[in-house]
Amino acid sequence: MINLQPYENPGYFVLLVIALLPAIIVRLNGARSHWYETLVSFVFLFLMFDGRKWTQGVALIGYTIWQYAIVALYIRYRTKKDSPNKFSVFFWSVVLAIVPLTVVKFTPLFDHGQSSIIGFLGISYLTFKTVGMIMETRDGFIKDFHPVKFLQFLLFMPTISSGPIDRYRRFEKDYDRVLTREKYLDLLGKGVDRLFLGFFYKFIMGYIFGTMLLPNMERQAMQARGGFLDLSWPLVGVMYCYSMYLFFDFAGYSLFAVGISNMMGVETPMNFNYPWISHNIKDFWNRWHMTLSFWFRDYIYMRFVFFIMKHKWIKNRVTIANLGYLLLFMIMGVWHGETWYYIVYGLFHATVMILTDAWIRFKRKHKDAFPSNHFTKAIAILLTFNTICFSFLIFSGFLDRLWFR
Repeated sequence: MINLQPYENPGYFVLLVIALLPAIIVRLNGARSHWYETLVSFVFLFLMFDGRKWTQGVALIGYTIWQYAIVALYIRYRTKKDSPNKFSVFFWSVVLAIVPLTVVKFTPLFDHGQSSIIGFLGISYLTFKTVGMIMETRDGFIKDFHPVKFLQFLLFMPTISSGPIDRYRRFEKDYDRVLTREKYLDLLGKGVDRLFLGFFYKFIMGYIFGTMLLPNMERQAMQARGGFLDLSWPLVGVMYCYSMYLFFDFAGYSLFAVGISNMMGVETPMNFNYPWISHNIKDFWNRWHMTLSFWFRDYIYMRFVFFIMKHKWIKNRVTIANLGYLLLFMIMGVWHGETWYYIVYGLFHATVMILTDAWIRFKRKHKDAFPSNHFTKAIAILLTFNTICFSFLIFSGFLDRLWFR
């Protein structure tokens, strides 16, 4: 049978836009058709997980039932009258929600590189959604459970494979509202613009850096081995080519997801905001893969800091923040994979974050000694850009091939 992978080629967009045309026409008339949009989503999810990927489709169904039960039961527990809101119930709800992802992530490590039979495309992003719902329910922000809205949110077709990671309360507002013709036309125009920009990013710039330049740079770097740490100018080329490829490919995917969401009347949050003009590493993480970095910030870093401060285990706030960075980026590194270079990538970013905070505190105490002008800002952007590119060289795994194979 036909198997369509999201945003893989222009043909996918042709079929998807044709399928969405009736929904677009309905919206242009100031209405919306939930059932038709659901039907389109179901068909494209089916085509995504049929054929050779039918086992992933079965895994997705089982996963959805699992998460549905956990979220529904926790919301019911948390919102019942005089709920004790026990930490243990919250804790085990989160643990159970991340069990499938944990099994999928660690199975290759213990099973000679074999993938887990319960894995499927997008399991990480779906898990982020459900864990976020549990945490917001504990905080009292989500007060009821709507089965249909939950499934629409969890299995939202444009973002299921690679994000962006939406929040339930924000998505629910978009799901419930009916836009006027004028507002929908504006959103539709933005969606089309984002699709064309995504085409330029992924299919042109991503192709140039990822297909035309990167393999050649990698081949030259492998041939130039022999010096100190096998360093060479082609290796520098690999660093920059991979960084550009990673950005244009992933930003392209994100623009596709946001553009299709806009066509469906949903304002899915953007994932990138000019990350290459960041002034420091903290600024970078406020611009790069924003929905992921904000998720980790809100649900891991901030909760860790609050927990430590609440129990007064550590009094020094700088120490708490630094431990939070180490925890945050170690988890982020392991989430990408259990290989040494992902872990080093996480430790590298944690270290740079700690040093950046120290530098910012130092500058505040010595304001007169450090001028702030266009030149110093340009230097900061240049240093940040090269620091990020070096971290992406680690992330790429090419050093593993260069040094150990």
